[in-house]
Amino acid sequence: MASWSAENATKAYLRTLKMGNRRKEPNTVEFIAALAAGNNAQLMVMACAAAAGSATLSLVAAAHQTGRRAVCILRGLKELHASRKTLGPYVDFVEFVMGDAWILLQNDYKFADFVLIDCKMDEYKAVFVAAQRAMSKKGGLVVGYNALYCSELWWRDLNLKPHFLPIGEGLMVGKITENEKVKKKSHWVVEVDKCTGEEHFYRITSPQAK
Repeated sequence: MASWSAENATKAYLRTLKMGNRRKEPNTVEFIAALAAGNNAQLMVMACAAAAGSATLSLVAAAHQTGRRAVCILRGLKELHASRKTLGPYVDFVEFVMGDAWILLQNDYKFADFVLIDCKMDEYKAVFVAAQRAMSKKGGLVVGYNALYCSELWWRDLNLKPHFLPIGEGLMVGKITENEKVKKKSHWVVEVDKCTGEEHFYRITSPQAK
C-alpha cells in the first residue's frame, strides 16, 4: 500500500459525516473511511452479510477521495435490490458483484489492498483467510466490523496480529505486509538412547496452521 495521507483521511472522514446516519453506528463508518483513504487504498472490497448499508458509505467516501475503486460483494439479487434502495444517490459509486466472497477474493479481486468484512457472515473466517492470501504478495489492510459477533480465538490461526477497537459493534484491524511469509511453530523432542542412556534433543519446526 502507498504511504499514509493525513489529508485523504481527514477529507474522507468529513465526507462520510455528511453522507451517513451516525445514530446507528457512531464513529465506525467515519473511521473505516479515514483508514482506507489515509492508506491510499487502490482496490477496496467489501464482503456483506446481507444488503449493503451504512458501512458501505465508508468505501464510497474513500473511493471518492482517492479516485479508486470500491467493490461490494453480495449474496444475490435480493441483497442487490435492497442495497440499491438503501444507498440511494450513492449507489453509482459502488461496483456490485454477486457470489461467494472468499472465492472472488482469490480470483477476481486478488489485487485488493483493503478488504472490509462483515463478521456477521457465516463464512467470515474463510473470507479473512482468502483476504490474507490475496494480500500476501503486495500487502494491505483487512478490517472486520461487527467484530463483537465473532470469536477472538480463531485469530490465533492467522498471521495477522489484529487489533481490536471498541468502536461501534467492534472493529478488528489487521495489517498484512508485502511478501509476508507464513510463520512457523517449533517444539523440542527428547529421545533417549536405550543402549547408552544418552538423551538427544531435537527441534522440530512445522508451518503454522492457516
